Amino acid sequence: MDFDLTDEQELIRGMVREFAAADVAPIAAEIDREHRFPYELLPKMADLNLMGMPFPEELGGAGADNVSYVIAVEELARVCATTSLIMSVHTSLGTWPIYEFGTQEQKDRYLPDLLAGRRLACFALTEPGAGTDVAAGTSTAILKGDEYVLNGSKVFITNGGAADVFIVMAKTDPAAGARGISAFIVEKDNPGLSIGEGERKMGIRASTTPPLYFADCRVPKDALLGGEGKGFKVAMQTLDGGRIGISAQALGIAQGALDASIAYAKERVQFGKPIASFEAIQWMIADMATEIDAARFLVYRAASCKDKGRSYSTEAAMAKLFASETATRVAGKAIQIHGGAGYTESYPVERAYRDAKITEIYEGTSEVQRLVIATSNLR
Repeated sequence: MDFDLTDEQELIRGMVREFAAADVAPIAAEIDREHRFPYELLPKMADLNLMGMPFPEELGGAGADNVSYVIAVEELARVCATTSLIMSVHTSLGTWPIYEFGTQEQKDRYLPDLLAGRRLACFALTEPGAGTDVAAGTSTAILKGDEYVLNGSKVFITNGGAADVFIVMAKTDPAAGARGISAFIVEKDNPGLSIGEGERKMGIRASTTPPLYFADCRVPKDALLGGEGKGFKVAMQTLDGGRIGISAQALGIAQGALDASIAYAKERVQFGKPIASFEAIQWMIADMATEIDAARFLVYRAASCKDKGRSYSTEAAMAKLFASETATRVAGKAIQIHGGAGYTESYPVERAYRDAKITEIYEGTSEVQRLVIATSNLR
């Protein structure tokens, strides 16, 4: 078993780390404080081919593997969880379903701009009364002539306020439960689609997360993605890949919190010496570093399984479960190491603590991940 990264993967880590330090870190606290979506970063990320990393070059992607992709998400999350999330949702949730389930016409129409970063994508599944219970969704898409007419609403849609392309789940057969769900590609200028005011959140504050409203929103028949009644399959397989991206985000948050803690512990002097010399601090650092390394192996393994064409649902669930809970624990210890200073906005660990929690919730809660893992092992 080889745990070493390739030269190309190391080059990607260095490139993204340099970009994160030069362009992302300087505005991370500001966009968080102002709840401001960082539009100015999108063209820079596009120039670095970050918006289409794990897709073939012949389609306009960067031709990178999924391990390289999660490394890039991790490096962005080290300094700004929001920026990593924008990239991850666009790639894993918004673009991948078109690549995997789209017709050739759909791929030709959407992938070039999405992979080049000229357009931004998102994924609309959650509803006010249907989070984990996807089958409880009430949004409908009724075929009338050559068009589907969408009605209903979605909530907590990451990238929703900035996206150009929406992957939307709605019921074409409301009586059939999960089997009646279908997936659609909806564009932001489709008549009948309106975007609400974004949520003001505890963490990832610069991410735009608004509700979507569909009022007789008409889309052509060829907007159907994967066939009628296939939406649940599209959603579940998409979320499997999305969990790998979120696990990488959690990993990056944790690593950034550890980096900040080490630097602070070496500089902060109490009782005449740096607090890094005290065993209480050393043991916290040791636990944080160990958990982060364990999370990294799980995250990279899940990405590697996807690269090799293996089943990765369980591996993705394990990676997300462990990495997200590690991020929350590590960020908490980071604040403890910083003491009162860590509880202020003057230090990045305060933001890391707020950002970490959501990784235990979206793309399936920790409880859902445990259910996936248990089901896999109890077959």
